[in-house]
Amino acid sequence: MRHFARLNGEDEEVWGAAGLLHDLDYEKNPDEHCKKAEEIMQERGLDEIYIRAMKCHGYGLCTDTKPESQMEKVLFTVDELTGLIHAACLMRPSKSVLDLEVKSVKKKFKDKSFAAGVNRDVVRSGCEMLGMELDEVIWETIEGMKEKAAEIGLKGNL
Repeated sequence: MRHFARLNGEDEEVWGAAGLLHDLDYEKNPDEHCKKAEEIMQERGLDEIYIRAMKCHGYGLCTDTKPESQMEKVLFTVDELTGLIHAACLMRPSKSVLDLEVKSVKKKFKDKSFAAGVNRDVVRSGCEMLGMELDEVIWETIEGMKEKAAEIGLKGNL
């Protein structure tokens, strides 16, 4: 999210926080995903920008809050995509995002049995919202993940 914030000339701290907060309820409340997060965020007085971004990332899946801002559209799009990229990295000999190429991700994206829980339609829809081609979104997402490779466990053995 911070990488995409930079690309869009936006506040990296705000976008980064939105990225960190959006799944805060998922592990403990998967059946109430987004609903429980909204409740928690409101109880703690979080800014509406974070609450709305969190709700938008579940658009069409567990909320009806359509992404409108660029941050909301990016979060909606890359949430699923980062899961696919992460899984693809773990299958590589290097276990790293640092040597990952777009074509490798595209191959996995087309294979519906690979990371079957990743909703490819959400990614495609998000690309349309962003006015970006899938290859470009994959490229930029990989680049953003490279920046934090060690922190997200994808530095691998390079």
